[in-house]
Amino acid sequence: MREHKNFWDRNAGLYDCFMRKDRAVYEKMYELIRPVVKDKTVLEVATGTGLIAKHIVKAAAHIEATDASPEMIAEAKRGNYSAKLRFSVQDMFHLPYADQSFDVVIVSNALHIVPHPEKALIEFRRVLKNDGTLIAPTFTHAENSPWGKLQTLALKIAGFPLHSRWTSAAYLAFLQQNGWTVCKSVVLQNSIPLTYAECKKVERR
Repeated sequence: MREHKNFWDRNAGLYDCFMRKDRAVYEKMYELIRPVVKDKTVLEVATGTGLIAKHIVKAAAHIEATDASPEMIAEAKRGNYSAKLRFSVQDMFHLPYADQSFDVVIVSNALHIVPHPEKALIEFRRVLKNDGTLIAPTFTHAENSPWGKLQTLALKIAGFPLHSRWTSAAYLAFLQQNGWTVCKSVVLQNSIPLTYAECKKVERR
C-alpha cells in the first residue's frame, strides 16, 4: 500500500481543486447519502480531505472519517468545524473498531484504486451492524466518455493507482459476489460515470 499512499500524500494539497470538476455529481451524491445517515453513527473510509463527511455531517449523529494518508487527514482537519466529526489515519483493511460498531459505512471512490478490494469489504462487514448500510459509490472507468478517457490517461501518467476498470453492471456484480445485497443503485452521469450503491449484508448460513 505504500506506493498508493505516497501518491495521495503528494497530492493532498491539490485534491479539493482537482475534485471541483466533479462538483455537480458530488452534490447529487450528497443528496442520496443524507437521508441514509440521518441520526446514525457513520464510518467513512478513504475520506481524503473529508469532502463527503463535511457535507453530510449535519444529518448524521456522529462520523468517524478515516484515510490511510496522513497528509489527506491533515488537510481534512483544517476545515473541520463540527464536534460530530472526527478524522484519523487508519488502514481500511485493518480498522481499530469493534465488531458491529456503525450504522453506516461509507467507502466512496476507493474500491477501484486499492488492490484486493474484496478484502476491504470483509472488514467493512465486520464493523457494520447487522442491519446497517454500506454506501459504496465508485467511479466506473470502463464507461468513461472520451474526455474521461483523457482524464484517466493523465492520472495514469501522474501515478494514479487505478486497479479496477468496472462497468456499472460489473461493479454491482462484484459487490453481490462478495456478500452484499445491492438495495439501491444509481449511475450518476459524468465524464467518468459514478455508480452509487447502497448495500445490506447477505445473511450467512
